[in-house]
Amino acid sequence: MPPHFLTAIVVLGLGLTVGADAQDLRVEAPSKRARAVRVVEGAIRVDGTLDDEAWRTATPVVDFVQKEPIEGAAPTDRMEVRFAYDDVALYVGARMFSTAAIQTPMGRRDEGDQAEHLRISLDTYFDRRTSSTFGVTASGVRLDHYYSSDDGFNDDPTFTPVWRARTAVDGQGWTAELWIPFAQLRFNDRTPQVWGLNIQRWVPSRNEEVFWALIGRTDERWASLFGELHGIDGIRPGRRIELLPYVASTATALGRRDPNDPFKSAVDLNGRVGADIKVGLGSNLTLEATMNPDFGQVEADPAEVNLSAFETFFDERRPFFVDGANLLTGNVNNYFYSRRIGAAPLGEAQADFVDAQADFVDAPGTTTILGAAKLTGRLASGTSIGVLGAVTGEESARTFSGSQFGRVMVAPPTAYAVGRIEQEFGPPGSTVGLMATSVNRQLSPNDPLSSLLTRNAVTFSGDSVVRFGDYEMQGYLGVTHVDGDPGAILRLQHSSARYFQRPDVDYVRLDPLRRSMSGAKGGVEIERQNGRHWLWSAETSFETPGFETNDVGRLTTGDGRLYNTELEYRETVPGRWFREYSVALSQGQEWNFGGDLQVSTASSEAEITWPNFWSTRWTNELEFRRQDMRLTRGGPSMERPGLWRTGVEIETSEASQTRGDAEVLYGRDEDGGLLFRLNTGMTVQPGPRWQLSLSPSYQREVDTQQYVATLPGGGPATFGGRYIFGHVDRSTYSTQVRLNYTFKPDLNLDFYGEPFAASGIYDRYGELTAARTRLLRPVDPASIGSADFSVRSFRSNLVLRWEWRAGSTLYLVWQQNREIDEALRSRATVGDMFGSLSSPGDNFFAVKASFWFSPQ
Repeated sequence: MPPHFLTAIVVLGLGLTVGADAQDLRVEAPSKRARAVRVVEGAIRVDGTLDDEAWRTATPVVDFVQKEPIEGAAPTDRMEVRFAYDDVALYVGARMFSTAAIQTPMGRRDEGDQAEHLRISLDTYFDRRTSSTFGVTASGVRLDHYYSSDDGFNDDPTFTPVWRARTAVDGQGWTAELWIPFAQLRFNDRTPQVWGLNIQRWVPSRNEEVFWALIGRTDERWASLFGELHGIDGIRPGRRIELLPYVASTATALGRRDPNDPFKSAVDLNGRVGADIKVGLGSNLTLEATMNPDFGQVEADPAEVNLSAFETFFDERRPFFVDGANLLTGNVNNYFYSRRIGAAPLGEAQADFVDAQADFVDAPGTTTILGAAKLTGRLASGTSIGVLGAVTGEESARTFSGSQFGRVMVAPPTAYAVGRIEQEFGPPGSTVGLMATSVNRQLSPNDPLSSLLTRNAVTFSGDSVVRFGDYEMQGYLGVTHVDGDPGAILRLQHSSARYFQRPDVDYVRLDPLRRSMSGAKGGVEIERQNGRHWLWSAETSFETPGFETNDVGRLTTGDGRLYNTELEYRETVPGRWFREYSVALSQGQEWNFGGDLQVSTASSEAEITWPNFWSTRWTNELEFRRQDMRLTRGGPSMERPGLWRTGVEIETSEASQTRGDAEVLYGRDEDGGLLFRLNTGMTVQPGPRWQLSLSPSYQREVDTQQYVATLPGGGPATFGGRYIFGHVDRSTYSTQVRLNYTFKPDLNLDFYGEPFAASGIYDRYGELTAARTRLLRPVDPASIGSADFSVRSFRSNLVLRWEWRAGSTLYLVWQQNREIDEALRSRATVGDMFGSLSSPGDNFFAVKASFWFSPQ
C-alpha cells in the first residue's frame, strides 16, 4: 500500500473519530472521602495484626469496586481500610477478607505482580497531578512508586522512601499495617490537611483488581480521579535531614593478565568511603548530594555486537541518577542522558591520545565523580523544579614502553549542570516547562584533548503539554550550541550524526576552521488518549543538521524533518471470545534538509486479550525504498531496498505464578536480506521464596549492505571514493537468567547472568557503482581482507542485599566478565553460548555497607 494512501486513511479517521465518540462524555462522580483519626504516639505497634485498641476508633473504608475482571462490579471479597496518625507518621490498617487461596510469593522490593497486595496512593499536595504509592504484599514485601504526573502509566519504581510495613495471614484472609513517616512525604504547610487518596487491591488468583476511587480501563488519568483523605490536623512539614555514609572494599581478580604488565597484578584491592546527604529545604524542596559515590552493586549492561556507526544507549541503573530522574528529563528526553556523567573517558578510545607504541597501557574504565548534587521538588504554586550539578576529575592513562613509564591525560576535569522548571496550569496534566544543560571542560589551548573534546556545550529548550478532555497536545522547541578548538568541531562535523563531509550535498558545508556549531529541534504532537473506541495521534518535528546534545544528552542522528500518524480502534468491554482488542494503523516519513526521503514506513498492529488473560499481538511493517545519507559513512547518498516484516507475540497472564511469552519476527528485503528473531521468556516460582526467569533469544540477520571500508581510487560517479560493502550473515544467541531467593522481605539473594555468542560471516563484497543507487560491482575478497568475527561472553552479578536497619543496607557482590573475540569464519551455535562460561575473564568482589540515619 503506498504511504500516501495510508496517510489519507489515517487522516480521514482522525476527522471521523472527533464525532464518533461524542456520546462518550464523562460524568465525574462526586469525590469519595475517608477520614484519619489522631492517636497518641505509641498507640499502634506496627506488627501486621490490627490488635491495637486505637484501630477501633477509626472508621473503615469499605466501598470498593472492581476494575478487573468486570469493571464496576462489587469485589468478590470484602476489604476494610482504616487510617490513623500521630505527630510522626500516618498509619494504615487493612483487613483483606479472602475466600480463595492467597498467593504469597516473596521477592525483592517493588516486585508484587504475582502476589496478592494492597496499595495506598497519596496525593499529599492535593494538586490532582502528583502522588506517591505505598504498598505491601501478603508476604510483607514493600512496594513504592512515585507519579510525577496525572498518568497512571508514568510511575517511577526507583522511589525508595524509608517506611515500614508488616502483614499477617489468618483464617479470614490477611491483614496489613503501614507506617509512613511524615518526614518522607512532601506536603504544603497548611491546616487542616486534605490529601488525595486511592486504595487498590490486587488478587492474582482471580485476576481481580479493586479500587476505592475507580480508574476505568480506558482511562489513563491517575491522581485527578482520587478520592480525599480528611482528618489530618496539627502536623507541619518538619526538618528533613538524612545522612547515608558508606564504606566499601573491592577486589578484582584478573583472568587474563600478561605477567610482564607492570600495571596489573593477580588481585587488585581497593577501599573507598563516601556519603549521600538529603536535606529538606522548607516543605517542598529537597537537596541531595553525593560525595565519592560508589555503584559497585549496579547490574552490568547486556552484551552486544554493534556493527553500526551509532552508539548504543543503555538504561541508567545508578541510584543517585535514577531517583527523581523524571524531574530532570521532562517531555523531551534526549537533552539529558545521565550516563554521560562518569562514563569511560573518550580519549581512551582514541589512539592519538594514548601512546600507540607503548608495550602496556593502563586506562581507566570510568571517570571518577568527585561529587554531585541535585535539588528537586514541587512548590505550592504547582511549579516543579529539578537542578543537578556534578564534577568529574581528571583521568590519565599510564603507559609503559621498554623501561619508561608515561602518563597521558584522557579526560579533563569537567563540570555538568542540568536544570528544569515546570509549571502546571489548567486541566490536570497540562504543563509548560523550560530546561537548560551545560558542560564545561577545563582544557588548555595546547592540550591534545582540545582537538577531541568540545570546551563548552549548552542547550536551552521549552516544552508544553495541554490537555483538554480526551485530547492532549504537546509542543517543544530547543537550541544547542557547542564551542571548542577547530579539531573538536571538525570531529563533530565528521560524526555519524551529520557527516558534513558528504560530497553530494550543498546544504551543509564542512569547515575545518570552525570553532562552534549550533542547531535546533522542535515538534508538535496531538493525540486522543482516552475514548470509548477511537484513539489517534499526529506528529511533526525537525532537527537541524547542527543540532548536538551528546555532551550530556543523547543523539543518534540529526538533520531530519518527519511526520507520523496513527489511528487505533479498540474495544474494552469483554465479549464471549475476548476481554479486549485493538487494531492500529500507522505511517511515518522523514526527509533530510536536502529534501531526500530517508524514512518511509507503514505498519499495522492487532492485539487481543483473551478471556483467560493471555494476549496475542500481530504486527506488520513495510519500509519503502528511500535514500540513506549515512550508509557510506561520509560518502554520497545510497539507496536502501524496500522490505517487509511480520511478527507474532504471545504472553500469558501476568498474574500466573508460572508465566511466559514468545515472539517470532520474520522479514525480507528486495535484495535477499533476511531477519529472523525468536525471543522467549519464562518465569517460574518453584517455592514461595524462589523465582527463576529465563529469557533465551536467537536472531539471524543477513544484511546485504553492511559497510566495510572506504578506499581511494573511485570514479566520478562516486566522487573519487570506493565504498565497499559486503553481505554479512550474523547469528546471535543469548539467554538472560535471573534467580532470586528471598530469605525475608529485607534479605535477598539475586543472581543475573547472560551467556552470549555472536558471529558474522562476510561474503559477496561489492563496490558502489554510483551515488544514489544500490548497485554493487563485485570486488575480490582477497583485496579487502577478512572481517569475519566470533564473540563469546558471559556477564553475571550475584548480590546479597540485606536492609539490616530501616534505610541501611549491606551488599555482598560478585561480578564476572568473561569474553573472547576471535576472527573465525564459523556460525555461532547454542554450544558456543554455553561455552562462554569457560571463557577467560575477570572477577570482581565487593563488600559495601551503608548507614542511614536522620537527626530529626
